[in-house]
Amino acid sequence: MTVAATPALQADQVVKAYASGALRTSVLDGLSLTLEERELTLVLGPSGSGKSTLLAILSGLLKPDRGRVYALGQDLWQLSRKDLEKFRLHHTGFVFQGFNLFPALSALEQVMLPLDYLGLDRNSAYNRARAALEEVGLGERVHLKPIEMSGGEKQRVAIARALAKKPQLLFADEPTSALDTVNGKIVIDSLHRIARVYGATVVCVSHDHRLVTSADRVITIQDGRILSDQLPTREQPAHAAVP
Repeated sequence: MTVAATPALQADQVVKAYASGALRTSVLDGLSLTLEERELTLVLGPSGSGKSTLLAILSGLLKPDRGRVYALGQDLWQLSRKDLEKFRLHHTGFVFQGFNLFPALSALEQVMLPLDYLGLDRNSAYNRARAALEEVGLGERVHLKPIEMSGGEKQRVAIARALAKKPQLLFADEPTSALDTVNGKIVIDSLHRIARVYGATVVCVSHDHRLVTSADRVITIQDGRILSDQLPTREQPAHAAVP
């Protein structure tokens, strides 16, 4: 008898609306989806479609009005605030549009910083941070500060910072919107490699259709509902190495 594996991430009839005075605007309207490990799922949609709200809810940053979110078998919104923060610390990584780097820290220091919160000693944190930076092609640029980096390099530092935590769930919010085509491709290939090589479930929300051929799965949402859920046709092998 085969026992079905627990999905890495699951949303069940998630509803979210925002109120401004008497005006109530629906953002997610009973949305459900199931995501598996070792996949990069791209969530596409125009501005205001609900994709960033969905990412925040799936990652435990925003509570839905109704519905359930299960991550690694845990019902996220049944956890206490302390346990939810602990879950995010130990199991999730985040990559944001604005990089969120500290101006005074080198690339290596940026990546080592969250490892302190995980309780790693300095030598272990150093080795893990170096390995993560090498994984995204920045092994020779670990001592640079943000002012000395290009936009693509900054985003790869942000990816390395998330990767160094060895997350099972990785969330990326518009990670290529400020990048040109070449750097955007490097970033999305890095995210895809994290899914394939490290077994993470990667969820990337974007309005950038250039990313479609690099994803394992493409979900298009509009007005808080899923319009399509497809497996894209690839232009190149999924295992392409990060430059």
